[in-house]
Amino acid sequence: MKCDKCNDAIQVDEEREFHGKVLCEDCYMDALSPARTCDPWAVHSAKSLEEQTGRVEINETQKQILQILKETGGLEPGFLVKRLQIEPSDLEREIASLRHMEKVRGELRDGKKVVRLW
Repeated sequence: MKCDKCNDAIQVDEEREFHGKVLCEDCYMDALSPARTCDPWAVHSAKSLEEQTGRVEINETQKQILQILKETGGLEPGFLVKRLQIEPSDLEREIASLRHMEKVRGELRDGKKVVRLW
């Protein structure tokens, strides 16, 4: 059996159904808990943690994203996916986290969505 979203093979009894589609576990989790870049409580929590600890911890992928955006001045998400060689859903989650920390933001350039530093 294959996942209706990512086309990966699913082992017997490991498939999940969501809105009439058969999904693998990863796609099922993405469907249940999509990345939300605009989440006031997440922003508040990230800012409060930074104020209390004096720093924010970011992972390696997030460091790479910030470095690429610093070098380029901003990129479309598709270019970031190719450059980082990650799945679009993984990029969405990393961008959402960085957005909550107010490290990156989106903007429209020539009618295209671009991710740039805050």
